[in-house]
Amino acid sequence: MSTSRPGRPRRVERRRPGDTPEEEILDAAAELFITRGFAGTSTRLIATAVGIQQSTIYHYFSTKEEILDNLLTRTVVAPARLAESLMRDPERAAVRLYAMVWFDCRQLLAAQWNLGALFNLPESTRTKFPRFDERREYLRDCYRALSLATRSESSTSDSAQWSATEVDIAAALPFHFVEAAIQIRSDSPGRVERIGADDLATGIADAALRALGHSGDLTPVRKAARQVIRQIED
Repeated sequence: MSTSRPGRPRRVERRRPGDTPEEEILDAAAELFITRGFAGTSTRLIATAVGIQQSTIYHYFSTKEEILDNLLTRTVVAPARLAESLMRDPERAAVRLYAMVWFDCRQLLAAQWNLGALFNLPESTRTKFPRFDERREYLRDCYRALSLATRSESSTSDSAQWSATEVDIAAALPFHFVEAAIQIRSDSPGRVERIGADDLATGIADAALRALGHSGDLTPVRKAARQVIRQIED
């Protein structure tokens, strides 16, 4: 876990966004990990990008793996916090699931760097990141619970006749739809700028509910989901 120890003097004026050297290091590392890969990024490169001495990095992070752990964890902290509130909210499941998918996708699509793509790095699959793994599994469980409840709420005759296998597969889809936002951003970088993070998140959230058998006009669900998010954020 990172600490807030004082660092060494900076070599140049601040050149990265962030209020602290720690934030600047994370910003530089995110860009370099995504563009050069984890193995192709040294702490010396990160230090150069920030404009600090290489030794300063170790005042904040013990290893390069710890930097990656921090970046991965940042992709799930806010959605997990929202999920905790949504699981207690009295609103119907479809609205809560929609809110969760929309919020999670929106933050993945609108972030400065496509941090979700770091999860697909070989180093991420080979290394255990306890904080990230715990929050991600919690999110997966919340998505599944709300997906099952949403399917149960559906009044369509087709969904009422689904087999247990179909239900099980459908309940896993919203979580993977959210992670598809990462791939969409990687495959078509200009798509987010052209369509907008909000509209792309809306499209993915719409698809998630359709996959669970929710038919009809989704406008009321969208409005209610935005209201729930505003209330929780306030």
